[in-house]
Amino acid sequence: MSSTTRQPEDASVPRALIINGTVGVGKTTVAAAVGQLLTQSRVPNAVIDVDGLRHAWPCPPDDRFNTGLAMRNLACVAANNIDAGSVHLVLASVIETPSDRSAHERALDMPVVVCRLRARLSVVRDRLLHRHRDDNDALEWHLDRAPELEAILASSAVNDYSVDVSSGSAADAATDVLRRAGWHAGG
Repeated sequence: MSSTTRQPEDASVPRALIINGTVGVGKTTVAAAVGQLLTQSRVPNAVIDVDGLRHAWPCPPDDRFNTGLAMRNLACVAANNIDAGSVHLVLASVIETPSDRSAHERALDMPVVVCRLRARLSVVRDRLLHRHRDDNDALEWHLDRAPELEAILASSAVNDYSVDVSSGSAADAATDVLRRAGWHAGG
């Protein structure tokens, strides 16, 4: 994947941007901020948190993160949003492998741009401590998963570019994410 800035594309053609990164890095927050910037510029969009599409119990024994269900649900949600007039789809998701990227492209029925959010693990740890302050089991799992997933993402070849979100606001990160994708909020 390229680390250069992408060229702007026709704003009327449906396209998808996936905000990728380890747990606690701010994928959902930045995706929402990207959606807000697009909305403020009157660009038809939908923000989709893929984690919300996988929540069911039990998971199949061979699908630890219920990815099959998430992709089936994503296909429906994306199609519904496009049918309703959304042109830009902004997803918060985890893409670990080229096959994960391909699965998202098949579910969306379009190519994707993948932006990896990066932050120092100490920053991620602080965010997780805040987010899971009332749930020790979830906190422990996420604290263990963050460095494991960070190592996977650092060595994977699935991202088109990355944005450091160790400091600054979600709006600042969203502006950088859009700029690097070639999706200036004006279209």
